[in-house]
Amino acid sequence: MSEDKPLVLTKEDEIDQLFERSPILTSQNTGWDGVSFRYMSQPAYETPEICTCLGHSITIFTHGNYAINADRKLDGRFHRDSVVGGDIVIIPANIAQKCAWDAEGDFIILGIDTKTFARAIEESKQPEQVQLIPYFSTPDPLVLQIGLAIKNALQNNPLGSRLYAETMVNALSVHLLQHYSARKPKIKEYLNGLSKLQLKLIIEYIEHDLDKDLGLNELAELLHMSPHYFCYLFKKSMKITPHQYVIKTRVHRAKELLLTGKYSIAQVAFMVGFANQSHLNRHFKKLIGVTPGKIGK
Repeated sequence: MSEDKPLVLTKEDEIDQLFERSPILTSQNTGWDGVSFRYMSQPAYETPEICTCLGHSITIFTHGNYAINADRKLDGRFHRDSVVGGDIVIIPANIAQKCAWDAEGDFIILGIDTKTFARAIEESKQPEQVQLIPYFSTPDPLVLQIGLAIKNALQNNPLGSRLYAETMVNALSVHLLQHYSARKPKIKEYLNGLSKLQLKLIIEYIEHDLDKDLGLNELAELLHMSPHYFCYLFKKSMKITPHQYVIKTRVHRAKELLLTGKYSIAQVAFMVGFANQSHLNRHFKKLIGVTPGKIGK
């Protein structure tokens, strides 16, 4: 690999220009807050040395059990990786890296904005001192599971996956902080859930803005807490995640509207915040047991 000076990336779309092929799937234009996602299939290739100030980057290899040899330079260190599906590489923000690999493979690149990453544990002590460590190829089944779950959500519902994706990335951030950081933060535990007032406030907000593409950060900020603790306390109170609650509320609102006989299924889907009619159909059948078309007949 040649010894050029690192190419500094300052714009999100510059990442795609580094590769031979465009992403198969991307979160561009989804409105996700502080998160980017790319699913790629690339031939044997060599990237230039790059350094990005856009945020932390997690590469998740999904090509299966066969090994791909990769020569990687990361934070000034060289290493030959024998990469298999399920391995990950962690590249913190502002760390130079380059890579050359010898066979075609599939992988996910998850980008996490540094502010979003820090916000995940802002209630822990001295979060500004928590730093992500660069990691060469290492297996991590949980990170693989999160990456594939986000990929599946983006494939099935690209314009309505924001809350789910941000929730999964928040869980990923906490996992990374616990296992791949220089100083492990102490994650507080709470015996109780949200207070009655907090629960009333968040439920009223969700129901009022049900037709909007709600995000995890905006819900957490409403109660002045980190996304991690908001998710934890909400689930402790409601027994389901915020994303599951939003889906459930949308489905039941859709049922009420369909029973009036005034609106088409497509209109109802839009009115309650689903991206499209098929998205409503899938969740409606799962929760109600019948398709929306059966309601009112």
